[in-house]
Formats: sequence, C-alpha cells, structure tokens
Amino acid sequence: MRGARANVPVAASAVAYGSVLGVLASQKGLSWLEMMFMNTAVFAGAAQFVMVDMWSNHLPIFEMTLAVLVINLRYLLIGASLNPIFAGRGLLHKMGMMHLVADENWAVTMSEQRSGTASTWFLFGGGVFLYLAWSGGTLIGLLGGGFIAKPEAYALDFAFTAVFTALAVGLWRRKQDLLPWVVAGGAALLVHTFLPGKWYIVAGGLSGAITAMMRPCDGGDAEGDAEGEPEQGGACVSGN
Repeated sequence: MRGARANVPVAASAVAYGSVLGVLASQKGLSWLEMMFMNTAVFAGAAQFVMVDMWSNHLPIFEMTLAVLVINLRYLLIGASLNPIFAGRGLLHKMGMMHLVADENWAVTMSEQRSGTASTWFLFGGGVFLYLAWSGGTLIGLLGGGFIAKPEAYALDFAFTAVFTALAVGLWRRKQDLLPWVVAGGAALLVHTFLPGKWYIVAGGLSGAITAMMRPCDGGDAEGDAEGEPEQGGACVSGN
C-alpha cells in the first residue's frame, strides 16, 4: 500500500499517455482484448508505442521483436540498480516482481531506497497500481478513440516526457550527478543523430552508468548527507 500511494502522482500521468496509446491502437484496429493482453504480457510503455506503430494486417514479428528488445535493454541497467533490495530473494520472487517494474515505480523505489525503507513489496505495490492506471488509460483511449482524434492537440503526447522530466529532477543529487548526467545526455544525443531506432536509450544509459561507476568517491559534497559513501564493493551511489 505504501508503494501504491507513493506512485499516485506518476500513475495519473500514466493514465494520460496510456490514453494516447489507446487512441493510436484504436486507429490501428486493435480490440480491447488485444490491448489488455499487450498490457499484461509486455507492460512497457515505450515498447508498446513502437509495437502499435508497427501494427499491420501482416505483423512484422521479427522486426517488432528486435525493436522492442532494443528499447527494453535499459532494463538490464534497471535490474542491476535494484540488486540491493532483491538480495537474498529466490528466482521466482525476482521474476514475478521484475515483470511489474516500470520506469516510474523504479524511479520512485530508488528515491525511497535512499532513506533505506524500500523493499521488493514497495516496488510491487507501485507496479500493480501503475499497471491498473496504465491499463485504464489505454482502454479509455481505445474505447473513446474517435472522440480524441488528435491527442497532441491537448498535449497528451507530452505527458510521457513530462513525467520523466519530473522523475529526473527528483533523482538529482547536486554536483556529484553532473558529470554522469552530462555524459549520458551527450551520448544519447550523439547516437540519436547518427543511428536509427532507439539505440540512443541504451547508449545514454550505459555511458552514464559507466561514468558514475568510474567516478572516484569523494566522501560526499557539502550539501549532501551520506550520498558519497561507498556502497557494497566500494562503488559510489549514483542517481543514474
């Protein structure tokens, strides 16, 4: 319940951009049953947008699978960052919990982890709540697709960007995050310019994580609390 309550603000945004996906799915002719199956089996917003965009009478299964794989490679980094709260848990527990990990409840859980009160059940509660909000939003958009013909006219397509901007601000920890964030942003922009597809997501995430990993621990800055203290294995805590 604590995890669900903590995710209420981001869940509201999930309803908004979920409705945009529903409108697009309606224009592609998906049924509500197909939409719900996709929500349950995939449960990854960016990947679902790509799947719906590629949807046709003759589904390009291989191309669609490859595109989704590239987009979701970021979950390798997300999973690694959640290792502390999954320590000592069994494989089935990890598999069940990780299926409900989305970018939003991951970010909220990482913020909670800084106070030492995060757990896999906190993550799970946020995931269930987000799944319900996301599914509700997609169904609203799907069933009312003809009512909102141009969601961009109401800036609903910007909700996805807005929520992640807000989450990023919440994870910012002053000067110690500056270098990894700049490197991640620069790498993502560079790859986006020269490579097609969604490889910029992977490039930004990996370059930022590697930069943070290689950054020497400095004992924390004057404005932080214990943020520069070494974690397990001597690595510094990072907001990436």
